[in-house]
Amino acid sequence: MPPVITPSTAERKSRPTQVAEAIKTWVMEQGLQSGDRLPGEAEMIERFGMSKGTIREATRILEAQGLVRTRTGPGGGTFLHEMSNDRAQALLSNFFYFRDLSLKDIYEIRLVLEPEIAANLAGNLSNEQLQELADAMQAYAEPATTADQERLQHVASLRFHAMLAGMSDNPLMAFIIAFVAKTLSDLTVYRKLYNPPNHELWAKGKAYQSELLDALRAGDSEHARKTMAAHMKTAQALMQEQQAEVVRKFM
Repeated sequence: MPPVITPSTAERKSRPTQVAEAIKTWVMEQGLQSGDRLPGEAEMIERFGMSKGTIREATRILEAQGLVRTRTGPGGGTFLHEMSNDRAQALLSNFFYFRDLSLKDIYEIRLVLEPEIAANLAGNLSNEQLQELADAMQAYAEPATTADQERLQHVASLRFHAMLAGMSDNPLMAFIIAFVAKTLSDLTVYRKLYNPPNHELWAKGKAYQSELLDALRAGDSEHARKTMAAHMKTAQALMQEQQAEVVRKFM
């Protein structure tokens, strides 16, 4: 039986939205996976007791959400689709588009999550993964001499943190940390927090990341946790100073 659409839900949401949610519930109940084909339109009309127009609009909603893809022609139809991290982050970024996120907001999240993920990964990374992290640091091996170099190095440094999070076996924590890192990267760029170059931020950040790699390699969870926490606190303080310097330039 399809999920029941009750009068109470109808009062709050449009009919196509109700059907879209009912389809998602049905997909979960059936255990369908990415790439599986949804039933044809006639079967969906019968299954959910809705008109052709409502079923089509519900399908468009699911497609806009990135959960299905529709193909035409022979072998066509509507297929379940696994959303990429980039698409999910882009959609979530839209939610925060008109919200004035601050550096404090961002670092509150980083300070809670990143020390824990560092501690969890200590001693659990392969030599190849450790080398990937070390290679990523080469993008900012030397201090920047121009604002453009500083911008690129700052983005690369945040990518290091997203890479580290992606090595976790906790997909939710990995996604949140990567999203927060991207948000900070975007904020840095559009607020021009990379100009002028900040050699203190570069030097301390690179030193903390090198120390962190040593702790990860040695399997020292507590040292990894403390190093990452100190890294986050120092980065927040220096970034806030940088933001204040940028504001002073335009006063």
